[in-house]
This record gives sequence, structure tokens and C-alpha cells, in this order.
Amino acid sequence: MRIDIVSVFPEYLEPLRLSLVGKAIERGQIDLHVHDLRDFTSDKHRTVDDAPFGGGPGMVMLPEPWALCLESILESGKADGRSKPTLVIPVPSGRQFTQRQAEDLASLDWMIFACGRYEGIDSRVADYFAERCEVRELSIGDYVLAGGEAAVLVMVEAAARLVPGVLGNPESHNDDSFSESNEGFLEGPIYTRPEQWRGLAVPPILLSGDHAAVANWRKEQSRERTAKYRPDLLGGQE
Repeated sequence: MRIDIVSVFPEYLEPLRLSLVGKAIERGQIDLHVHDLRDFTSDKHRTVDDAPFGGGPGMVMLPEPWALCLESILESGKADGRSKPTLVIPVPSGRQFTQRQAEDLASLDWMIFACGRYEGIDSRVADYFAERCEVRELSIGDYVLAGGEAAVLVMVEAAARLVPGVLGNPESHNDDSFSESNEGFLEGPIYTRPEQWRGLAVPPILLSGDHAAVANWRKEQSRERTAKYRPDLLGGQE
């Protein structure tokens, strides 16, 4: 999988080289490229934004630096033998990013993430590149960030851990919250050693050795937690 990320703060993406994703990069499972948008400007101030047409507060990112940067990435991908990429633009007004979206991204060969700043990227950029890329505008939640970098960190990690071989145990994500194998519900409580800790005990069922009973208990706990915190996920199943 190749991942290209464009940002005016490329150092913001350095955490991707840590932990599981970082190890996947080292092993060559993920080919990560981070690009500085300001490298594609033409003035001495390396300007990437201007006032919005129609008035209003804030600044909008200029389309030309984005076009030059994305065209450069597309050319390098072509030389790398890659097919048509998916261009992901994190925006509060986009489609909700979910576990299903993460699973879908994990199946892709090549993704380009465009990190907007200020009021966002001139909308013509998405329109212009729609013929050369599959464009997805995605939102990680009902709130607004200062830029797209934090959202990209979330989406890349959520997708990368699902790429075969990235997790040490390929079944580790089966019981994750929102996973299909967990019926889309939240994961229940989890415990480890010691059995007694500061007056709190591990539920006896987990020490019973009865795998069927443990599985049923975990399913019940998952449903209870979902009903408490995310009843919307039950879909009328209560």
C-alpha cells in the first residue's frame, strides 16, 4: 500500500513512523510519502491561501499549489506502477468516517490524503481531480479541527492496522468495537493480571476456563455497554 500525505506542516505526520504503522513502514508493507505543499508555491512568501470569494472570515487554500503537488504525486505513482489512487480530503462537511470506511481504505493500493488548513481547500481542486482519482471527502466527527492532519493520523492508523500482516495476530481486530464479527457493537470490558487489584477482582467467569460461557459473557457485556453509551448502534435490537 502506498500512502501520500500533503500538508503545510509535514512534521505533524511524524507520529505515523511510530508503533504499528511505523513497523509496517519499516517492513515495506506501507510505502509512506509526506509532501510539503509550500514546495509547490512560486512566490517568495510561499503563499498557500487567499481571501474567500463572496466575503466572510478566514482564508481559503489556493488551488494552484494543490494542483501542482497532486500532479507531481500522480506522476511519481505512475512511475511506481500504481493505478488510479483514492484522494481523501478530511472535511467536517464530509461523509462520516466509520470502521467500514477504514476496512475499505485498508483494501486500497494507493491513497493520497490532502490536509486542508484555514477554511479549507478551494472546492475546484476536488472537482478537477475527480477524473484522475476517486475523491472521498470524509469527516472523523461532528467537530471542527484547525487542520486535516489530526484527522489523517486517525484515518491512516485505523486503516493501516487492518492491512494483512500489520497486526501481530491477524485476529486481534475481530472483537474490536464496530467490527462486523462483533455485530457492530462496542467491545466490552477487558482485564489482565493480577486477579485482585486494589480491592477489585476480575469477573470469575473469565477464570472459569469455560470458553463458551466466556464468549456468551463477553457478548452480553458488549450489548450492555452499547446500550449504555451508543444505543444508536443497536438498531432497534433491544
